[in-house]
Amino acid sequence: MSLKMMCVGAHPDDECFAFGGALATAADRGIETYVLCLTDGQAATYRGEAASGEALGKIRRDEFAASCKVLGVTHHELMDYQDGRLEFVDFSKAAGRLVERMRRFKPDVVITFGGDGGLNTHNDHMIVSALTTSAFHWAGRAKRYPDLATPFQPRRLFYATANFFIPDRPVPLPSPWTVKLDIRSVQQRKAEAFRNHPSQGPVMETTRLLFEQYGSEELYTLIATEGMHAAKLSDDLFEGLKES
Repeated sequence: MSLKMMCVGAHPDDECFAFGGALATAADRGIETYVLCLTDGQAATYRGEAASGEALGKIRRDEFAASCKVLGVTHHELMDYQDGRLEFVDFSKAAGRLVERMRRFKPDVVITFGGDGGLNTHNDHMIVSALTTSAFHWAGRAKRYPDLATPFQPRRLFYATANFFIPDRPVPLPSPWTVKLDIRSVQQRKAEAFRNHPSQGPVMETTRLLFEQYGSEELYTLIATEGMHAAKLSDDLFEGLKES
């Protein structure tokens, strides 16, 4: 079986803004990818031409699908949680939905936001981090959600981190990186994927110069893995992993 990676985000455009390089480079290596997005982004500050939250959600669902296609994502799913309200979900039920998907997809690597909430310190990103972290560990435990598919333990969990901040935003407390991913070969595809989110055009414009300066790499922190060993720097999320 080929290697697999699952990416869990909160909003349409997370998949390209935060994780686009990892997803595109994985696709180029023949790695099967699954992007799971918890909300349709109805509460976004930028509304595009949408006359209502429901209309914006429909627009952003279509944008998400188009972006995933550009990135070469194998499977993508947009769930039904309310944008801007993830901190109020039933944590155990929401984590269970992620557990079920991990058990069925069987990813080797899982990537998500760090507990700082990412570059924009978004509360939804913080909750996604907590949910994904719990699901990562619970997916392999037979006593957790025994009725939700066969237990399966993913092999590595990474948080996205960064070496720059967005001006005029609250400063996050990011985790130190252990993986520096060279994404120059897919940098233009990542930008193209972001352009498939025209409703969020102002975000693209405010971050354009930052991505011109820092956009040739993505940084990740290894949070959990098989075995016990000291942290080390790497340039590959799949280093040492073999197809099963």
